[in-house]
Amino acid sequence: MSKSIVLFSGGLDSTTVLYWALSTFGEVKALTFDYGQRHRLEVSMAQKIAQKIKIPHKILKLDLGQIGGSSLTDTNYPLPEFKTLEDIGTEPPSTYVPFRNGIMLAMAAAWAETQGIWNIICGFNVIDSPHYPDTRQEFVEAMAKAINAGTKASLAQAKFHLLSPFINLRKSEIIKKGLSLGADYSYSLSCYRGQEIPCEKCSSCLLRQKAWQEVGLRDPLLVRLKKEGKL
Repeated sequence: MSKSIVLFSGGLDSTTVLYWALSTFGEVKALTFDYGQRHRLEVSMAQKIAQKIKIPHKILKLDLGQIGGSSLTDTNYPLPEFKTLEDIGTEPPSTYVPFRNGIMLAMAAAWAETQGIWNIICGFNVIDSPHYPDTRQEFVEAMAKAINAGTKASLAQAKFHLLSPFINLRKSEIIKKGLSLGADYSYSLSCYRGQEIPCEKCSSCLLRQKAWQEVGLRDPLLVRLKKEGKL
């Protein structure tokens, strides 16, 4: 149980789970996907975070844009804007990328198998974002079962473990956990528009804004941007 791979987008949740993994496992590698997302600035920022804390970082390329169906990968779909979180609705949003997390977990398992690593860590949570079907506990358990059935784990004593330690925490609770672990959020990006300065209109920005308000601190990303004269 000493080695792990973290699915690392560079957002709040994955940044926190990266620091959690560092406090839990002896060896941690970060895995980021460049999947054709319009906010792929997060990839270079994730790389910067990994470099700052000096952990191995792998970037895998996917082209989920060829599947379509999401405003994150298809510019023909406008990114939705909201005034409040209550305006978001109760259906899977247009920012849902069809089976993205399933595809990423399958790729992560394939890469982990080549590395001899059996622990895959995810920052999934459903409390603040309940309308994404591929972040729920039953999904994680089903993927773990499929991965263990479809890899050499099925023929060995060692089995893959998919860990999502924050799946039932609010985003503000996740941030508090990260702060207790010394997490640096100044380079973590959330905005779906793919810019360093938050648009404050997309659902991801609104969720992040609410979380920091609940924590009672100014977002370290905004603090850094102000110091750099970008705000």
